[in-house]
Amino acid sequence: MRREWEGKLRDKADFRELLMELLRPLLPYYSKERAELLLGVTATNYDQKAIRLEAFSRPLWGLVPFWAGGGSAPEFEEIYRKGLVAGTNPCGKEYWGGFHAFDQRFVEMAAISYGLILAPEKLWEPLAEAEKNNLCDWLYGINQYELPVCNWVLFAVLVNLALKNLGRPYDADKMEQYLQGADSFYLGDGWYQDGDSGQKDYYVSFAIHFYSLFYAKIMEKEDPIRCRNYRERAVLFGRQFIYWFDEEGAALPFGRSLTYRFAQVSFFSACLMAGVEPFPVGVMKGLIVRHLSDWMRRPIFDRDDILTIGYGYSNLIMAENYNGPGSAYWSLKTFAVLMLPDGHPFWKAEAEPLPQLEEQKALPRADMLIRRYPGHVTAYVPGNYSPYGHGQSPAKYGKFAYDTRFAFSAAKSNFEITEAAADSMLAFVVGGYVYPRRICERFQVTGTEVVSEWNPCEGIHVTTTITPTKEGHIRRHSIVSGRECEAYDGGFAVEIDVDGEVQRAVEDMALLANCYSSCLVKRVKGEGTGEIIMTACNTNLLHAMTRIPAIRYRIPCGRSEIETEVTAKIREK
Repeated sequence: MRREWEGKLRDKADFRELLMELLRPLLPYYSKERAELLLGVTATNYDQKAIRLEAFSRPLWGLVPFWAGGGSAPEFEEIYRKGLVAGTNPCGKEYWGGFHAFDQRFVEMAAISYGLILAPEKLWEPLAEAEKNNLCDWLYGINQYELPVCNWVLFAVLVNLALKNLGRPYDADKMEQYLQGADSFYLGDGWYQDGDSGQKDYYVSFAIHFYSLFYAKIMEKEDPIRCRNYRERAVLFGRQFIYWFDEEGAALPFGRSLTYRFAQVSFFSACLMAGVEPFPVGVMKGLIVRHLSDWMRRPIFDRDDILTIGYGYSNLIMAENYNGPGSAYWSLKTFAVLMLPDGHPFWKAEAEPLPQLEEQKALPRADMLIRRYPGHVTAYVPGNYSPYGHGQSPAKYGKFAYDTRFAFSAAKSNFEITEAAADSMLAFVVGGYVYPRRICERFQVTGTEVVSEWNPCEGIHVTTTITPTKEGHIRRHSIVSGRECEAYDGGFAVEIDVDGEVQRAVEDMALLANCYSSCLVKRVKGEGTGEIIMTACNTNLLHAMTRIPAIRYRIPCGRSEIETEVTAKIREK
């Protein structure tokens, strides 16, 4: 049974104990030859063999720095030695297999390479020569395929770096090609986009920056100019990325791959790993400690203490096609701090609060305007994202506002307003179908407002201006519609079936409140009435049962203007 970690993460022994608490429940589920980890039966867009390999590899994101920092876990050491041998033996029953384009196996090679670089005495030196040859041959397979133009290119960098360090054949040209490819993603001010998708989400922090900083740690002497660039970019990025976290450590639920949960803070672990300090060590420690403590309070584990697919609880509605039963263990990247030596200042530092941050800050490279409120942080975005998503992209990128404590909701369907879960959205109901904002056509983010032009469906054009206020924000919508219809301007989804619950809707407002949070929406301009949307269960990422306060507007044919004020508050529990 997991123990309470609030206020108990102080030194290296505490971090080691938490890691082992997360990993020990996995022990009964490794396969006979230890090359596979069987955690569930749900499917992904890759094969079952790759699903079981993924579950096997991802605990290494925590185990490797644990070993590199002097930790000992004999059971896991034996499992991973045996597993690497069985998984890369082409004549064995648990062979992980050959490859094809866009193969998930390439993703999982990154954690294995991380281990071969940092903990060779655990994963490499005990192997027989034939076993070493099989492992290297299998890893080299990544060089025989062109990788997707995204953070995947850095997997090949890690693989070739591992082979190089081991004195084995590697592809120096591919390594350089992919390093240059990752550089082409750079936008400036510390920000990258994730390849040709154009998306700017957590992959900037827990993939591109994480691997770049690891490269900077390992290759500082051989490639000093590139490594210096990576470090400088990380400082610039970190000083903006910290705005994604509230005072209690919670991060913005925004974008895809949120099932990786506490990997949200792993960028700061990577900074410590590489000796980069966008903030003093105590500030970074405080953020990491509070973030982990916040997650450990949540029901993110099943009854066997295995991490689930989901966010604040087990939830397949919000999952991507690449979320398998073991995917969530990518979150262990945050334990990169365990490789820090025993005498590192991180272990002795007090967990300090966040530094003084601006109340409202535009992040132009991220297409985001952030406002810090008492107890929570809200990000206002224009809905600019790639149309080629992996599931629920309009919910993950297209809402008006994303909040550390209210989160957002993902639709069960778009046939009913209750199932569309249209929080933080102007959702049009046309012909019995619900149309939220999808991709915007044009947008502008300034220090005071976010403006976007978008079409929910054919025949309707909307220009939305979001202006943050002291307690929430104002939404002004200029609409040109070729038909009469209704539109719901929804506030944040508020948890119900809890103490202090209040639900009230009248002519010009709707209010939802509980002992912890509240959201009030008011009609300022337009023809509309207050309404409580009886949201389908399990749609919100943090709370399984919610309702959405909204104003239901009548939209006439032609041009119209509507305006809604949204006020949100978080109270101490």
